[in-house]
Amino acid sequence: MCAAGPSTYHRHMMSELRWASRLPLAVWDSLLPALLLLNVLTMWTPAELPVAAALTVALALPLVWRRQAPLTVFGVVVAAAFVQLLVDIQLPADVALLVALYTVAANASRRVTLVAVMVVEIGAAFACLRWATDGAFLTPFAALTALVVAAAALGVNDRTTRAYLEALRDRAVVEERARITREMHDIVTHNLSVMVALTDAAVHAQHRSPDKATTAMLQVAETGRQALTDMRRSLGVLRTDELDAARHPLPGIAQLETLAGQMCAAGLPTSLDIDGGHTHIPATAQLTVYRLVQEALTNTLKHTPTGTHATVRIACAAEAVTVDVTDTGPQASLVTPAGHGITGMRERSAGYGGTVLAGPLPGGGWGVHTRLVFGGPAASA
Repeated sequence: MCAAGPSTYHRHMMSELRWASRLPLAVWDSLLPALLLLNVLTMWTPAELPVAAALTVALALPLVWRRQAPLTVFGVVVAAAFVQLLVDIQLPADVALLVALYTVAANASRRVTLVAVMVVEIGAAFACLRWATDGAFLTPFAALTALVVAAAALGVNDRTTRAYLEALRDRAVVEERARITREMHDIVTHNLSVMVALTDAAVHAQHRSPDKATTAMLQVAETGRQALTDMRRSLGVLRTDELDAARHPLPGIAQLETLAGQMCAAGLPTSLDIDGGHTHIPATAQLTVYRLVQEALTNTLKHTPTGTHATVRIACAAEAVTVDVTDTGPQASLVTPAGHGITGMRERSAGYGGTVLAGPLPGGGWGVHTRLVFGGPAASA
């Protein structure tokens, strides 16, 4: 019985918070004016009630629209407070000045906020001069100043926090757009390159070996279907109702063998050597390895002549994985204008503390090397 108490209470509180969060903001903004007016109705005599109620309404009612027009509401509340000084009546509704000041600080610039603070401070000074008892001015003025500064500081902090969160959202959008761009580049470039190579092979074989031409075209169709699946999977994460991404998990190290076979069919003999187990490597790191190898092999397929061989070596360790892709193509044929491929490889590798080294090999050919760290201090840096 005792163990059930806290969980039941927690569920009740969470239910209340969810219910409260569904209330419109206008309802919350209307609560304070309603409470202040109720206070006036219960504490003032019939002779004083009309003036007190009218001033309370003038001070508190504008707060209902404070989010839509913070400066206008602040001006109305300040004007009502000035009339209150002339009438010489103290009201609990003076708290509306602090609320209006907070709203200005939360929505306006620092310069406007400073002017609003000065206006409220001047009003606080006049109020202390008029209503201070026994000539005591400094103590009540210091207390009111502390409240004014606190209201302004809370508003500025709220504005700063919202600006920071907005910047984070914008950054997340930019990063997600870059991620999708990299994915689309890798998927489209690789699959189109394979399809072009297979189509060329089918054209050359259609008269001498119709069976090979048919096999090549079937592989073209399969490559196209795979490209569509990869695109749906990559874009499906943007939609909560898209189940295709769940049915087709992201490619990883286990799919490199299929990739190597695909490259062989496209005319680039590719050998694959995986050293160590890879089941402990995170799925995102495995996807990065797959895309790096895919991009490197695609570049080799596009920029090297027939007869080139490629070799992929993957070394899996406890907290890192090393990727090496080399080929036997002539160096001159691989010196191509800079594109998005190498840039995307570097961006992917940098996410795991890696640096892509791409260039000619001493013994001939071309090589791509990187080391991804997915565990330990380097990964969390």
